[in-house]
Amino acid sequence: MQDRPTLSIVIAALNEQDNVAPLIEQVRQAVIDRDIDAELIIVDDGSTDQTLARLTALQADHTWLRLLQHERNLGQSAAWRTGIAAARGSYIATLDADLQNDPADLPEMMHMLIDSEVDLVQGNRKASRKDSVIRKFSSWVGRTARRCLVSDHTIDTGCSARVMGAGLAKQLPLQYEGMHRFIPAYARIAGAEVIEVPVNHRPRTAGTTKYGMWNRGLSGLVDCFAVRWMFSRYRVATVRKHRTPDFE
Repeated sequence: MQDRPTLSIVIAALNEQDNVAPLIEQVRQAVIDRDIDAELIIVDDGSTDQTLARLTALQADHTWLRLLQHERNLGQSAAWRTGIAAARGSYIATLDADLQNDPADLPEMMHMLIDSEVDLVQGNRKASRKDSVIRKFSSWVGRTARRCLVSDHTIDTGCSARVMGAGLAKQLPLQYEGMHRFIPAYARIAGAEVIEVPVNHRPRTAGTTKYGMWNRGLSGLVDCFAVRWMFSRYRVATVRKHRTPDFE
C-alpha cells in the first residue's frame, strides 16, 4: 500500500466484539478486493468487551487495518475525529461498526464524489429501512428540529455511510460531542457541496444499539440549539488582495 492511499475508511467501535470480524471481511470483499488502494481505521472507543482483543488478532492478517484506542468512552464524534486525524487517504469514508451500513456502497459513493466534483456524498437509508411507527415519528421530529433550528434539509443525517474529501473531513469540529449528527449541515455552512444518495440498510444481528429514544431524541434536540449558536457565529472571510502601487 502506498504512503497515501486513495481511500481511508474510519469506523468507531464500542462493544462490537461479534461484529468486527465480519465487518473487516466485508470491507475486504467490497473495497480491497476491488483494487481500491484503501486503509481501514477502527477506533476502539473504550470497549469493555473483547472488541479490541479480536481486532488486534485480526490485524496480523490484514496489513491495511489500523487500530486506535480510547482508554475510555468518549463518544462517536470524538472517535471519528481520532480516526480522521490519523487518516492518510485523499478521500475519507465513515461507517458504523454494527454492520447496518453496507461497505459495498462505498466504491460507488467515492466514484460519484470524484465524477460529480462535489465535496460530500451522504448516504440515505430511507428506502431500505423498515422502522417501527415510533422510530419513524422520532426521526421525523429530529428532521423537523434540524430543519427549523439549523436549516438542515438533509433527509438522513443519522446515516453514517458517507464519503468526503480529506480536506473537508479534517476540518469537521468533531471535538464537540454529538457533532457527528450535523456533518452534512456543517459541510454546507463551510461552503461544501453535498449530495445524498440511496444506500443499503441492514438490521443489527449482534450486539446492542447505543442509542435509544432519550439519548438519541432529547440529546439531539439539545445539540440542535448548540449547533444553531455555533453556526450563527461562523464566519468565512473573502479576502481581496491589493497590489501596492508603484511610485516613481
